[in-house]
Amino acid sequence: MKGFIDTLRNIWKIEELRNRILYTLGMLLVFRIGSYVVLPGIDPAMYKAVLGSGGSGGLVGLINLFSGGGFNNASVFALGIMPYISASIAVQLLGFAVPYFQKLQKEGESGRRQLNQITRYLTVAVTAFQASGYYVYLKSLQSGAGGAEFIVINNTLFWFTAVIVLTAGTMFCMWLGEKITDRGIGNGISLLIMIGIVAGLPGALIAEFGLREQEGQIMSFVIELIFLVIVVLATVALVQGVRRVPVQYAKQMRGNRMVVGHRQFIPIKVNAAGVMPIIFAQALMFIPGFFRQLFPESQSSFLALLNDYTSAPYNLIYFFLVVIFTYFYTAITVNPVQIADDLKRNGGFIPGVKPGRRTAEFLDNILSRVTLPGSIFLGIIAILPAFAGGFGISQSFALFFGGTSLLIMVGVVLDTLQQIESHLIMRHYDGLMKSGRIKGRAGAGATM
Repeated sequence: MKGFIDTLRNIWKIEELRNRILYTLGMLLVFRIGSYVVLPGIDPAMYKAVLGSGGSGGLVGLINLFSGGGFNNASVFALGIMPYISASIAVQLLGFAVPYFQKLQKEGESGRRQLNQITRYLTVAVTAFQASGYYVYLKSLQSGAGGAEFIVINNTLFWFTAVIVLTAGTMFCMWLGEKITDRGIGNGISLLIMIGIVAGLPGALIAEFGLREQEGQIMSFVIELIFLVIVVLATVALVQGVRRVPVQYAKQMRGNRMVVGHRQFIPIKVNAAGVMPIIFAQALMFIPGFFRQLFPESQSSFLALLNDYTSAPYNLIYFFLVVIFTYFYTAITVNPVQIADDLKRNGGFIPGVKPGRRTAEFLDNILSRVTLPGSIFLGIIAILPAFAGGFGISQSFALFFGGTSLLIMVGVVLDTLQQIESHLIMRHYDGLMKSGRIKGRAGAGATM
């Protein structure tokens, strides 16, 4: 405990680190306050009465989780940062398929600025579209309330103002994230997503404890917490796990001096795809529910099962989609041929493997073998909330037992701690841990 207190004191002594942490906390506070500012044209009291005390499930519950409650609050940050994430994913995928975007990716800083600008423009378009969808959702909520109207202005005027305000709110969230990245600590966009998820954890814990206390099953609540800790530790192991491939660099003449050969490692991550496979698989699993809403007269039992996240068919298909997308996303993000070419160009080689094509085949073989257990483990994490719900855990609390929310929280916390540790070590203080180093997602893949 004394060592932990000393570490906190060291963090506070470093003026730059202290200012960055305080700046980050201030920006996150602004984001949380904005999640409770209701859209103009809505009666908050009437809206709360219509919404009721129970949270929404399914897709709506997931969106509300990522927006930090702003979606159910009908706030100016109701869409949160998710439109920007959607636009970023679209631009990233275009970079693998469209030559123009591939060219921008290879142009260094100037190309990165152009890609960021394109992402911002695309974010505006995506947000405007999703804002119109949010207006339809509010109208359907009002229609199903038996005539209780919480929208107190003209529908056309409300649609126009809602689209403008929600778009401005998302762009402001994006600005907050960029400022945190530049002047704060950690990745700003990821921190905004994480703080939105973590904001729902205390309420879910209290609700679950109240439910277990009412049923006289306090011991069950303790077992749930122990199981949650085990799942978090396993997720940390998945995020941190790497297969280190040794690389030997030969002696080289640089100018008038000889550079001595040295040995390094290529870290091939067990989960190189991160959280993206779960996001892609989740998007596909929402399609059956979308069709069921479009055709409510259809009474297909199979569609009903695919709309129930606790059913066996849903989880079986979801699991295989996560495994497939893990291989797909790893294949487009990690290029063994490019790594082999870079090694050959810099005078590096893997001991016992010929440079060039043989090195690429060797790395591809290792990547395929490492990705298999990683994809299976990722698929298990993706379906864990369904298992938690099957054991009687409430849906709001079950979401923290796996899936996108858990991976995002673990990854962002590790990244942030890694940056803090870098500041401490750079100024000759002890790191956050006495043994070992904290490796964030960026740090683990830097060598690649």
